[in-house]
Amino acid sequence: MNILITGIHGFVGSNIALALHEHRIYGLSNSSSKKEGYIQTYSWYELDKVHQHHIDTIIHLAGKAHDTKNQSEYQSYFDINTGLTQKIFDWFLQSDAEKFIFFSSVKAAADTVQGILTEDVIPAPKGPYGESKLKAEEYIKTSLGKIENQSNKQVYILRPCMIHGPGNKGNLNLLYNAVQKGIPWPLGAFDNQRSFISIDNVSYIIKQLLEQDIVSGIYNLADDETLSTTEVMQIMCHTLSRKCKIYRFNKNLIRHIALLGSMLHLPLNQERLKKLTENYIVSNEKIKKYLNIDRLPLSAKDGFIKTIRSFESGIITV
Repeated sequence: MNILITGIHGFVGSNIALALHEHRIYGLSNSSSKKEGYIQTYSWYELDKVHQHHIDTIIHLAGKAHDTKNQSEYQSYFDINTGLTQKIFDWFLQSDAEKFIFFSSVKAAADTVQGILTEDVIPAPKGPYGESKLKAEEYIKTSLGKIENQSNKQVYILRPCMIHGPGNKGNLNLLYNAVQKGIPWPLGAFDNQRSFISIDNVSYIIKQLLEQDIVSGIYNLADDETLSTTEVMQIMCHTLSRKCKIYRFNKNLIRHIALLGSMLHLPLNQERLKKLTENYIVSNEKIKKYLNIDRLPLSAKDGFIKTIRSFESGIITV
């Protein structure tokens, strides 16, 4: 199968290319420089040249990540997350490719979750990241009318929660560095439940979408189990054979420190505190129903252990 992947330099693109090594993988990026795991890469300005390879499936990963420091310009999210999606989806409609897989985000549906997030929720994103992802989704859904008579085309809008794995950046590295340095975990008073998904489970789902005849639609991506951030810390300490120091400081004190962190651009700011301590439970029942499975291959705990070991061994896929 000939597969075109955008956003090839991110850790998701790198890992998916490895997982799909039995196929012929082509890349689309800001430059046409060579990339391991890809037969050939093209810049966005060279998109028309890709037609020569008779692409079967497009996996659209390219996008602007959520900036926890809130230093990015508002419009830049829409230029990238929405604009590039429109460009590659229009190309898909004119191509012979039969499957289009778009990586959106749960943030396109909801910034905060009350109860359990399902695909039926009325989207209400907050902030340019989620709003730009939702606008991209809406463009795809509006454009689907153009292929009503093309039964060979299938379109999947995937809404993953936080993906982790080799090459992962962000809050997990922050926690990992804290454990390595023996820094106590000060947020033990926050008893939250969050959904995550390992890159192994993401790759498994992608393979199934490629191989099976799954109905087009929106699908949440999440591991089967939820974990609190404190549980993640405990798994990390155990995996690294480190003593786990968990302190239960007053929540209001921590919130004031995070407010100060936002003002002074410190590692613990309000956005990061929210990510680390809020409840955000995502249902994966729909995707499992259509894949006809009861469970994903890797448990949430085992997925984290694998990711943490990749940090420890220095396995970084970039």
